[in-house]
Amino acid sequence: MRNKLFLLLPLVAMLDACTKEPIYELNDVGILPPSANKDQPKTNEQYVAILHANLFQDGLSANELYGIGQCIESIGDKELAREVIISNFMNKPGVIIPTDASMRADIDAFTVETYRRFLVRDPSEAEKTWFRNYIEADPNVTPEIVYFSFAMSNEYLFY
Repeated sequence: MRNKLFLLLPLVAMLDACTKEPIYELNDVGILPPSANKDQPKTNEQYVAILHANLFQDGLSANELYGIGQCIESIGDKELAREVIISNFMNKPGVIIPTDASMRADIDAFTVETYRRFLVRDPSEAEKTWFRNYIEADPNVTPEIVYFSFAMSNEYLFY
């Protein structure tokens, strides 16, 4: 009996060692991208109304909204239709777009404002860094190009 007790003692000691409290505590961190919760596609009318509000900081009349929605429906290539609508909006008087000088004066502020305006969220640090590097590296990048890109992005199509 004593021999069996001596054999069980190391086994009990090993099991006890395996159940000790952890030394380091970890916090749960979400690993989903910021746009993960956007899973509802915008209708054509929602897309146009929101785009107009983003570019003009003003609403679109019901007649204009209906007419543009009908144009989108009549064109088979929805992406092409969106490109034409964005271009037309950006060429209309009253569009509110920062100047190139103000964009380059504070790229981080421009990036944050653009993300909030178009995607209704703050950019991650990686997104801010990418945009800063992109804008600094290419003198041909304009606020119009950035706004056009945001309006054509997949994330902008969802809410």
